[in-house]
Amino acid sequence: MDQIAVIEEARLTGLLAGEKTEHISFRAPKALLEAAMRESGATKITELGILALATLAQPDPVANYLKATRGALGAAHQLEY
Repeated sequence: MDQIAVIEEARLTGLLAGEKTEHISFRAPKALLEAAMRESGATKITELGILALATLAQPDPVANYLKATRGALGAAHQLEY
């Protein structure tokens, strides 16, 4: 999912609503930070942090699908290898 879609989805689900902001601070390897900024297209550390948190906060559609369809084939179904 691209950066704009992730932020828009977070906005639509209310994750970026007008609540107070929280200050966070941590250290990260410079190479990791540079690679994440390059890959994401983020131009500021704050933008990258919001993008990272929004990405983590989104539900995983594959995991949701697997949970919802668990056992749907039935006990008698034979998988061919």
